[in-house]
Amino acid sequence: MTDKLMALLALAVLTAYLAILVVYVPRLDLGLVVGATLLLVAYDFLVHERRSKPSRSAEESD
Repeated sequence: MTDKLMALLALAVLTAYLAILVVYVPRLDLGLVVGATLLLVAYDFLVHERRSKPSRSAEESD
C-alpha cells in the first residue's frame, strides 16, 4: 500500500512540476512533449501496478 502511495505522490509531484513549466513557458511544442511524458509515466505506472499484483491462479496453486 505504501508503494502505491509513494508512486502516486511521485506522479503528482512530476505533474505539478511540468504544469508549472508549461504555464510559465507557453509553447505548443513544449506542451506536446510534456503531455507525451505524462502519458508515458501514467502508462508505466498502470502497467507496473498490474504486474505487481499476484494472479489468482498463482494463489490457488499453493
